[in-house]
This record gives sequence, C-alpha cells and structure tokens, in this order.
Amino acid sequence: QVQLVESGGGLVQPGGSLKLSCAASGKMSPGFTMGWYRHVPGQLRELVATITNLGIPNYGDSAKGRFTISMDNAKNTVTLQMNSLKPEDTAVYTCNLRQWSSNSWGQGTQVTVSS
Repeated sequence: QVQLVESGGGLVQPGGSLKLSCAASGKMSPGFTMGWYRHVPGQLRELVATITNLGIPNYGDSAKGRFTISMDNAKNTVTLQMNSLKPEDTAVYTCNLRQWSSNSWGQGTQVTVSS
C-alpha cells in the first residue's frame, strides 16, 4: 500500500508563486512516474506535470514555461514549483503516482490565485 502525502498550496495573488510537494511512502517500483493533476468542478481533470524516477519531465500545456517539476529519488518526493500564477490556475491539485500499471492518488490540495 502506497501513501501520498501532499503539502503546499493555498492562496496567492496573480503573478505570485507556490510550491507543492508530494512524498510517497510504502512499496515502490524500480520504475515509476509521479506528478500533479488539477481539477476544477465541472471540468475534466487536467495534467499539470509529471516526472519519471529517471528525471524525465512531462508538462501540460498550461504549465509549460511557468512550472517546474523535480524529483528527489532518495525521499520519493516530487516538487512542483509554480511561478507566474494566474487566476485560471485555481483548482484542486492532486498528486499521482503511477507504478506497476496502477495509479495512486493523494487527497488533493487547493490552490487559489486571486487578488
């Protein structure tokens, strides 16, 4: 059983920055991908960014050029640095771990971008 513990999120003004972290504990595959998705009520879940345990990132269109994802393999922790935040980035951000062809999800953390 894998557990994902998220931290970060909150309220920030437009143009500001936030950092989200997600730590995985439990049995880990030699190969895995961790990352973040976001969801706004009434809309489909959207890819923000993912990164493999080899450090290969993948960004959703909305994150390119503004967000940076990184992985600390020693701690099984993924960090999402979000800069130049916009009101449209407001959503619940949820951590995802994909390994052994299955997905694990965190509980989600609210990010609100508003003046």
